[in-house]
Amino acid sequence: MEQSATRVVTESNERHEAAPASLRGEHSAPERLVLARGIFTGPSARVSDELYAVVKGGAAIRERLSLHLPKGATAHTNTYFGRFAASYWQRWTTVTEVTATANLQVGNKANVRLVASDIAGHRRIVASLVATSSGFVSLTAPLDQYVDGGALWLEFDAIGGELDITELTWTAAAPETVRPVAIAICTFNRAEDCAHTVAALASDPTVLAAIDAVYVVDQGTDPVENRPLFQQVRPDFGDKLRYIRQPNLGGAGGFTRGLYEVSAANEHADVILMDDDILCEPETVLRLQAFANLTVDPTLVGAQMLFLLNPDYLNVGAEDVRLGELKHGQKVPKALRNTSMLKKNQERRVDAGYNAWWTCLIPAEVVKKIGLPVPIFFQWDDVEYGIRARENGFVTVTLPNAAVWHADFYWKDYDDWARYFSTRNSLIVGALHTDLDAKSVTKDFFRYIAEHLVGMQYGLVHTTLQGIEDFMKGPKVLRDGGIEALAAARGSRNDYPETIKHPAATPPVNSAEIQVRRASGEPSRITLVLIKRAITQWTGRTQHGLIGVTREDAHWWHVGLFDHVVVTDASQSGVRVRRRDKARARALLIRTYRTLRKLRRELPRLQAEYRAAVPELTSRENWARLYGIDPS
Repeated sequence: MEQSATRVVTESNERHEAAPASLRGEHSAPERLVLARGIFTGPSARVSDELYAVVKGGAAIRERLSLHLPKGATAHTNTYFGRFAASYWQRWTTVTEVTATANLQVGNKANVRLVASDIAGHRRIVASLVATSSGFVSLTAPLDQYVDGGALWLEFDAIGGELDITELTWTAAAPETVRPVAIAICTFNRAEDCAHTVAALASDPTVLAAIDAVYVVDQGTDPVENRPLFQQVRPDFGDKLRYIRQPNLGGAGGFTRGLYEVSAANEHADVILMDDDILCEPETVLRLQAFANLTVDPTLVGAQMLFLLNPDYLNVGAEDVRLGELKHGQKVPKALRNTSMLKKNQERRVDAGYNAWWTCLIPAEVVKKIGLPVPIFFQWDDVEYGIRARENGFVTVTLPNAAVWHADFYWKDYDDWARYFSTRNSLIVGALHTDLDAKSVTKDFFRYIAEHLVGMQYGLVHTTLQGIEDFMKGPKVLRDGGIEALAAARGSRNDYPETIKHPAATPPVNSAEIQVRRASGEPSRITLVLIKRAITQWTGRTQHGLIGVTREDAHWWHVGLFDHVVVTDASQSGVRVRRRDKARARALLIRTYRTLRKLRRELPRLQAEYRAAVPELTSRENWARLYGIDPS
């Protein structure tokens, strides 16, 4: 580790001296700022074209920025990426009217309509024109009737001849200056994914021209720079691309490195934090940047998340957090979630509490006022930063029609080492930003742990307790940025056989003996059932034999009926074998009682300690120490 840190010192000092000239330069504003472009096909063949535009009455020819309609065909952009989120622009920005402009090649005649919706989805025509010759056409709409919801889109009719649509843009009067912006991508051993994300940015000349720098922070042992695709597109960025190697400090350490480097180069530059393993829609970068340039006050602007494996579906429309319950990722009321965007439109404006960092723009003013993130390695780092920003007057907007595709979290099994960080960091963030009720918190933890003991998930209980125990060590647990905690969380789980994933065809049991049992619905008297299952497990009055349980049926109230179960892993790539172990359950139950009793007693003191440590934890000096950089 010391050798690695020494290498990083040298590279980091060089990069401070060689910040991209574009990031340090002045930015002049155009007369009109492009808020969004007309995109007609996605960045990958797996993405439906109808997320961009819908064509009826003939076979269209689509290219990225152009659409060819045959005679008699119609098209509209009342689609996920085709709409203009009028409600959000009216509520949060200085824009009072927007103009849609397109270059038309008209075979005979074309009808063009600028159409609006309201909160209920009712359609109304705002403006229209008939084009009988080729050239640019423009339609303008005031943003004055969309506070609670509604959007704008275009409709085209090719009458008596073909119609080509190109250079479609949504524009507004530009601000006095355009804010510089850099992208920071954090990656850890997803080299191929990261290379494709970087390549996606390079594939769009307009987006590439709009961004001032791209920082790729590589914390893995499989370097992204060794990938042929990365080397192939690297020259496209000119001087804008910076590649940094550093020890693994988690998502918090990787993304913070981007904020650290960019703010050192230009304290007025915004930063778009972006995951390495997304399917990137480059247009989203342009839309986030344009929105941030026109907000009334500096605003965190986040992208929505579409399913990577089911690309038509919106996974996250807007999220919030319930700090008192230590729960994040909570759906904002009326926000869409797990919804086909080919069948449903987002009419209602919903206000997010924070935006996760799969893609999220952080304004320069936020970094300047509240400092850098807390070094909690992984999980809840984006939540904490969004909450702290809001406490200091900076809201978060999750912008519809701006999104990336990301693997949905239900494909990741809940029983893994990440649960350590989720538990520990939820307590840290709760302690920092609300007055946690020690009695309520410990009661909820006991219930949670009891359910997993009944479900024979002993390793998961251990990992949860490990997170609570390390939280009680106080802020000193964050001293190394999470390197030691990561090793402990991963290593100690090896003592629990049910945490190990096995190939479905060759589990360490006799497959011929497996009897599949389906679960019934959730019990109505859930607490009573928990007590009954606990007694069943404790006394050994379980149903014997080797039982197979699918992922969808792997509820504790079902699994707790048995003593030997093969459960499908959430990833669908294998299975796990759970087996009743009374001695282990007893030891974990005693440990739970002692740990939660101590947490209830010491929580008020720990809250005060963590809050007092925030200025030091989030300082440039602390992060420079973790990176091995001489801050002078």
